Amino acid sequence: MGLELVAAASKVDLGVFIAASIIVLAGAIGVVISANAVHAALSLVMTLFGVAVLFVAQEAHFLAAVQVIVYAGAIVVLFLFVIMLLGVDRDEDVDEEKLRGQRPIALALGLLVFGEVLFLARAEWVTGASSVAGPSQGPGENIELLARSIFTRYLFAFEMTSVLLVIAVVGAVVLARRPPREIVEEEEVASE
Repeated sequence: MGLELVAAASKVDLGVFIAASIIVLAGAIGVVISANAVHAALSLVMTLFGVAVLFVAQEAHFLAAVQVIVYAGAIVVLFLFVIMLLGVDRDEDVDEEKLRGQRPIALALGLLVFGEVLFLARAEWVTGASSVAGPSQGPGENIELLARSIFTRYLFAFEMTSVLLVIAVVGAVVLARRPPREIVEEEEVASE
């Protein structure tokens, strides 16, 4: 079935998909390997714009607009504002581990999430074989049906996403906070 879909796609559709996929992957890799937090946030913007192009290619224009306006336009700008305001882009010693056991716990949680992804990939709903909640049908426009679905059946997931974003901003602020003695030492060095 996958080869039939590729054969049915026009060369322009295939070219757009390949270009957008390369942009998304390059941005995602840039987020992970960037040493500078500002560069990582800008790579995230690139990834989000690539995903928006993929939404447009699937004729999901509302989702593409939400992707650009909400994610790239608001959330990433908020992260950039927090990063630049609080100076997170300073050099830090990554060999010094302030929280003992942080890396093994992070590795264990990462392996757990990877295992969950592999487990869920075997289910039909991930492959698109059948819809989890059924098709959005009934009276009204697509946006109204989407809003009804988000604010009823998927309200918990929607709210959890907002909680995770707030936690990320608070985490950025905590990471950027300098102890008072560092500031005093820097002022003394600058005055000499």
